[in-house]
Amino acid sequence: MRVIVLGAGVIGVTSAYYLSRAGHEVTVIDRQPGPALETSFANAGEVSPGYASPWAAPGIPQKAVRWLLMKHAPLILRPKPDAAMLRWLAMMLRNCTEARYALNKSRMVGLAEFSRDELKRLRGTLGIAYDERAQGTLQLFRTEKQLAGAAKDMAVLDDFGVDYELLDRAGCVAAEPGLAATSDKFVGGLCLPGDETGDCRMFTRALAERAAAEGVEFRYDTVIEALEHDGRRVSGVRTSAGVVRGDACLVALASYSPLLLKPFGLTLPVYPVKGYSITVPVADPDRAPVSTLLDESYKIAITRLGNRVRVGGMAEISGFDRSLPARRQATLLHSLTDLFPGGAKVDGETNFWSGLRPMTPDGPPVIGKTPVDNLFLNTGHGTLGWTMACGSGHLIASLIGGTAPAVDPGGLGIDRY
Repeated sequence: MRVIVLGAGVIGVTSAYYLSRAGHEVTVIDRQPGPALETSFANAGEVSPGYASPWAAPGIPQKAVRWLLMKHAPLILRPKPDAAMLRWLAMMLRNCTEARYALNKSRMVGLAEFSRDELKRLRGTLGIAYDERAQGTLQLFRTEKQLAGAAKDMAVLDDFGVDYELLDRAGCVAAEPGLAATSDKFVGGLCLPGDETGDCRMFTRALAERAAAEGVEFRYDTVIEALEHDGRRVSGVRTSAGVVRGDACLVALASYSPLLLKPFGLTLPVYPVKGYSITVPVADPDRAPVSTLLDESYKIAITRLGNRVRVGGMAEISGFDRSLPARRQATLLHSLTDLFPGGAKVDGETNFWSGLRPMTPDGPPVIGKTPVDNLFLNTGHGTLGWTMACGSGHLIASLIGGTAPAVDPGGLGIDRY
């Protein structure tokens, strides 16, 4: 069949690739001049199934109040008269219970683990290079309270069979030698050796090129205006370049996905949660990170990407605002220079960037069929789009094609709302 994929980020491109490999005729439409130019452009670079957890968790409301008062706050809330924001916040608070957290995490971990394995297979098959490394992730604890709190995380990792190692200060330095000069600033860490790193944009561009060579049509610089339909079935996609018709339509537009569903009476609770990053050159390899470090105090990831360091994090709930306040860059620089002084060149261009993470209020993405006969979704991955991309693309291709999925899609559909 002919499938129209809306969105050329990492989710849209991986979906298009797997659909094409399954024998479908695929057209990808995006308003940007190329792939991975929005949320996939400069994310933190982590492929971290071990950290596939809902933001909605027990204790989060209390922690959120404390975070809002910090100088280098990991959470920024800008209330506004926005019904979608208020509805999303209310739904998230309802998911901050032990029972819902466990259920939502169970829906995320299996997909994330499968996705990482699928990424490895794809990398080996296609020979795609994207500054990838497979040296794990280190969650760094600055306080004894944070270290003690890791017990609950380790119990969850045990439940899902995820490898990990609890490290003391010396173990953290052994894993990340660049921390040797700042070992007095932390007390220990949690290492997940199965996690990987890589440049999401590089991967997406390379995969898009391969998909195009295999017959996928990419229509860039094309604004998606609306879905034409009779209430039961999509008949075409109205764009700035005319109407595009197909047998099925897949919406992979991240935070913008809900806008296309309103005419069908469907409410998709995906809301943009803004994140920031900087990308700077490595100055001294011996003082720079070798993989990904998560600074637990500031909720910031510091990742080595080839000869660069990517620092990303924070969660700002402010709608579709893409502004770049200098104080947010200061927070990223503080975490980097506090832990890896001299490791990166921070006195020049930082490529300061912001992106809108498509967050669901419960955590898992929304993947699968809608009540509209030929309309499908692959969206709402939040901070885990890069982690879950290959698995999500593989899964949605199976669901559209009617073949047995390699990973359980239970609890991932829009019908859970």
